[in-house]
Amino acid sequence: MLKTGFLPEETRQKLHTVIYEADTRAGKLFDIILLCVILISIVAVMLESVASIKIVYGHELAVIEWVITILFTLEYIARVVSVREPLRYIFSFYGFVDLLATLPKYVGLLFPGSGFLIAVRAVRLLRVFRILKLTHFVGASNQLLAALRKSQVKIAVFLFSVIVLCIIMGTLMYMIEGPESGFTSIPTSIYWTIVTLTTVGFGDITPITPLGQLMSMVIMIMGYGIIAVPTGLVTAQFMAETPHLNTQACPNCGANQHRDDAKFCYNCGAGLTK
Repeated sequence: MLKTGFLPEETRQKLHTVIYEADTRAGKLFDIILLCVILISIVAVMLESVASIKIVYGHELAVIEWVITILFTLEYIARVVSVREPLRYIFSFYGFVDLLATLPKYVGLLFPGSGFLIAVRAVRLLRVFRILKLTHFVGASNQLLAALRKSQVKIAVFLFSVIVLCIIMGTLMYMIEGPESGFTSIPTSIYWTIVTLTTVGFGDITPITPLGQLMSMVIMIMGYGIIAVPTGLVTAQFMAETPHLNTQACPNCGANQHRDDAKFCYNCGAGLTK
């Protein structure tokens, strides 16, 4: 594994503390400034896409974007040289994101029209979780992902059943309404069925026969029930994955929120009363 020798160890540690450790005041300030710069960059890209604004402020927006690109280039270099194993950072998730956030402006010099790839910087806003200390949400998200994985077979079977239902209902609507009502083909009728079943209702195709309108009413009512099914599957699995906590307080340290099957306190290790 490649290790950095670009900086003295003391300087490297100080730089690492500022860049990577949000617990310190300097680290927190660095991340907050970084988030603000990212937001400014994204707003600049959005404003540049508005023709009337680009005509008036195009030069200023270009200058802002170049300044931000240079800042992110320096930040990326600082992140690489401030770790003992640069390759570990370079090939990490955030390493790829940081590189992608820096490259688009340079790529735009070689390939005009690709500058809007800069919007990928929005992914870097994930760092806000470090600053706001929302690490407890990570555990909840892991439980949700586990529930989704364990429910994937049931959800897949359910989605397959919905697809079959849409094909059948779409074919019936094609037979009932026909091209005169806008149902020009079976794929078009299936498209209408999916739009109606999901309660989106674009209104670009509308049944006009009494039987077709009756079918559409049935499909719309079915849609409300179908939407709730996958949610119920995941919720049931999520509840099964989540341990039940009680309000029993530890007699030694006073900590609460213990599992029902806990015999010892998670905080101090003292025995809990039954």
